[in-house]
Amino acid sequence: MESTDPYRPGRAHTSRTSPVVPAIYQTTTFELDDRAYEDIQGTGGLHETWYSRFSNPTVQAAADDIARLEGAEHGLMTASGMAAIATTLVTLLRAGDTLVASKQVYGDTGDLIERDLPGLGVTVVRVDAFDTEAWRRAIAEHAPRVVYGETLSNPQLRVMDIPSIAEAAHGAGATVVIDNTFATPFCTRALDLGADVVVESATKFLAGHSDVIAGSIATNDGALIEEIQRRIITFGGSLDPHAAFLVWRGVRTFRVRLEEACRVAVELATAMAEEEGVTAVIHPSRSDHPDAGAVVDRVMPERRGAMLTLVLEGGDERALRAVRSLRVAVEATSLGGVETLASLPFNSSHFNMSPEERLEAGILPGMLRLAIGLEGVEVLLDDLRQAITSSG
Repeated sequence: MESTDPYRPGRAHTSRTSPVVPAIYQTTTFELDDRAYEDIQGTGGLHETWYSRFSNPTVQAAADDIARLEGAEHGLMTASGMAAIATTLVTLLRAGDTLVASKQVYGDTGDLIERDLPGLGVTVVRVDAFDTEAWRRAIAEHAPRVVYGETLSNPQLRVMDIPSIAEAAHGAGATVVIDNTFATPFCTRALDLGADVVVESATKFLAGHSDVIAGSIATNDGALIEEIQRRIITFGGSLDPHAAFLVWRGVRTFRVRLEEACRVAVELATAMAEEEGVTAVIHPSRSDHPDAGAVVDRVMPERRGAMLTLVLEGGDERALRAVRSLRVAVEATSLGGVETLASLPFNSSHFNMSPEERLEAGILPGMLRLAIGLEGVEVLLDDLRQAITSSG
């Protein structure tokens, strides 16, 4: 007889319908069965769903969709982009190994490379990301276990020659890890170019709505993905199911969002090059881009990205006045949302560098980075023009 005790917890019901949108499995644990016990004994619980720190259907749905975008057989989600980067590198590297990495990386990635990995006994060699010969020399000399770089640099938007560097790395037996956050799989499928692992801050263009923090890892190496998964579980970097659902929702509109944002970025780059007070426009679509030609054509063959960098006459003070005069674009860090975001390297992403260090890194006074959203060309063009004019 069914219990009438109102305090007896009910069981979750399994739907017999086929929902278009996947369920959010907002649960810490799942009912155990023989298959779960068998997997726990055999793999430590990597393959069956039994506890959400190990795996969760909502999280895996997002991971699978991102893996398809990246052209990968396997995917994982993490609690942030940095969790994806750190867990991948710690999985691949051991004391005594060498990492050859780009000098031009995200700030927190730089901290991980310069501060944390050496403390684990890893030797770190840094090279200019856009000097392919320097990569080859460093790889040949140091025989690294891992080679690490970013498809597009921030905020210079330089393009890394992934195919050439991956070829040299594989010749030395190294694993190639690429952070593809700025380019996204819409513009660059790094695995097709020779990368072994692609990491992204899914917070950005993949999720696309500035409302969730998440990271993704994609690879064709099944054994490696299991090792990374073990460390996500151990380090506690698992993604929450509701956050995973928000990422999944963003991935559903990824193609149309990126198609529009990339198109608008090209048009804005063309228009801003003619604007008084703008001394430089940096976008991979332009013929005056330092990597235009073979590198851009190989790495970003059809689409050139939704990031745009301007350099304003009058330096950082004028750039700050211009940003504060924007009426549509928002002064904020991050990128990849439906709203256009504007930020200044000197007081945000590269604030901890001296003016001389920024200049040496190619970060010029007056640099203004734009992450293009979905407001449309004319709206953004009018906004930028009035902000630049009012700041002069």
